[in-house]
Amino acid sequence: MCETHSDETRTKLGVMTVPVAEAVGMVMAHDITEIRKEEFKGRAFKKGYIIKEDDVSHLQRLGKENLFVLNMADDEMHEDDAAYAMANALMGEGVKIEGEPKEGKINIIAERDGLLKINKEALLRFNMLGDVMCATMHNNTVVKKGRLLAGTRAIPLVVKKYIVEEAVSIAKNFNGVIEVKELRRPKAGIVITGNEVYYGRIKDAFAPVIKKKIDVFEGEIAGIYYAPDDEKFIADRLRELIAAGADLLITTGGMSVDPDDITRFAIRSLGATDITYGSAVLPGAMFLSAYINNIPILGIPACGMYHKTTIFDLILPRVLAGEKIGRREIAELGHGGLCLNCMECRYPVCPFGK
Repeated sequence: MCETHSDETRTKLGVMTVPVAEAVGMVMAHDITEIRKEEFKGRAFKKGYIIKEDDVSHLQRLGKENLFVLNMADDEMHEDDAAYAMANALMGEGVKIEGEPKEGKINIIAERDGLLKINKEALLRFNMLGDVMCATMHNNTVVKKGRLLAGTRAIPLVVKKYIVEEAVSIAKNFNGVIEVKELRRPKAGIVITGNEVYYGRIKDAFAPVIKKKIDVFEGEIAGIYYAPDDEKFIADRLRELIAAGADLLITTGGMSVDPDDITRFAIRSLGATDITYGSAVLPGAMFLSAYINNIPILGIPACGMYHKTTIFDLILPRVLAGEKIGRREIAELGHGGLCLNCMECRYPVCPFGK
């Protein structure tokens, strides 16, 4: 025999049964379907709908003499109200709510193109509460306007207010958990180092690769210089690019431990600060980041020529979002920083950098 719920059990589950005529002002606990032959078949009343006087006769025509309505105490909230409250608290700049809640769930989408930032610590605290949840895309994902970023909901139909209030408080204390940062359009200066390229022994393969990656962000090239393995020559070209208005400096090659690989020493001779050499990413272990007069310098090792996706692809959008990249930011990339060298690269739809 199937088990049925008594009125007492239903009340504990957050619903109660009432006659239709007595349901005015109450909140419907389930959808009600209407079928009109050859005219309409679909939802006539939505779960969460507040019943009005004019609805009574309509419901009776649908054969409803009794209804399940929400049995909410003063210390409880409907799932849709909870979803709205939490979504508004979770949102930082550059995001917005998409549409209305459905069964207590509401989506958050990108309001602009940019870099998605998720406060992972706040998100963890939020999800540890129970009865509420938020699921997001990966942190540091480049997104387009209108992209679905996250969904949040109250898990039960009726949720305790104190849980929602605590969830809202966590999100607000972190000034929002989900944000899309604008990406500036770079004006990049590029110095391609190595005697073999400078003296024409081999054809340069770096310039088209770097230019293509800058084009993705609608940037421009302030200049491209080729330099031998000469510390002063490299430093002088970087100075010229700064004078030409470059707000991002990129060097390629000369990053290994060979005696002729002196690019990083040239960068240091410019008076660069916050120099970080070496990363926890493959490909890109010999990557360098530094700053000179607040202009970021990114040193790409030789792997940038041979691999479609490297650490440069992970760091560039963060730099364009205005982040300061140092040892910690680069070390954190170790988890997920192993490229699997798939036969068909589908980055960013892959685990690399996640």
